[in-house]
Amino acid sequence: MKQYLQDLINKDKEFLNIINELITNDTVLQMKNYLQHYETTCYDHCLTVSYYCYLICKKYNLDYRYAARAGMLHDLFLYNWRERQPDRKGFHAFTHGRTACENACKLFELNDKEKDMIINHMWPVTLYLPKSIEGIILTFVDKYSAMSESFEVMKSRLFMKKTFRYTYAILSLMIIKF
Repeated sequence: MKQYLQDLINKDKEFLNIINELITNDTVLQMKNYLQHYETTCYDHCLTVSYYCYLICKKYNLDYRYAARAGMLHDLFLYNWRERQPDRKGFHAFTHGRTACENACKLFELNDKEKDMIINHMWPVTLYLPKSIEGIILTFVDKYSAMSESFEVMKSRLFMKKTFRYTYAILSLMIIKF
């Protein structure tokens, strides 16, 4: 997670009070052990999504508490989704919303809106659009966050490849010249 975002979150006492029960839970903390998008942990991804959902929903006088909670729990699955899971039926993209909701319901009391937001956050990959505007916001913040996290890594890898290529070409020319 970018340091400036972590600093903003740490200063936002209202946000931290809303999600405190979640981020101090041992099972939720285990999300730090799983990568979500390249170098971003599942925990950091969910915290980012949670915070932006909170900010957007608060600005527009929506249920920002539910949005923050659902954002923090929307990817509460504890497995490496890149590896085949023998006990899982279906592809991760289609099933993890329901898995996250089931896991969250075992740990916390969730209302119907929070459950719907978590289960349906993968629209349009899954068929059902979230029923609330907060759920739609979560869906789009999740997509934006995933693309941002992935783009940062791809950009740095591309830069490294170009740098290596140019360095190799320059060294080759220097060797040929001498």
